Amino acid sequence: MNHAKKMIPALLALVLTLSVAPAFAASNPGVVNINTASGEELALLPRIGPAVAARILQFREDNGKFQATEELMLVRGIGERTFEQMESFVTVEGETTLTEKVRVSSLRGAESSGDTR
Repeated sequence: MNHAKKMIPALLALVLTLSVAPAFAASNPGVVNINTASGEELALLPRIGPAVAARILQFREDNGKFQATEELMLVRGIGERTFEQMESFVTVEGETTLTEKVRVSSLRGAESSGDTR
């Protein structure tokens, strides 16, 4: 019986960790550094597939590093609407920390729930 009592705090900690982690991940999924990201990393961005990711890489090769994230709109296939959906997930500094594809449907759900990230 003593053994079970000793396990309760550990189990509670595990339950709290598992219940908080998804909420944190949803509110802070990460970013992609558009100056250093690979094609695969760029394709994690919402509405970006392999073809547009390749155009971003080509644009970067032809023109050098992006000075501002808004310059993505100079890449064919990225308009204002697409940029607005990816804006909070891109950066021109630091490390790429986004690890999963951001889906447009999950963005719509956040907008309709009042989460304006």
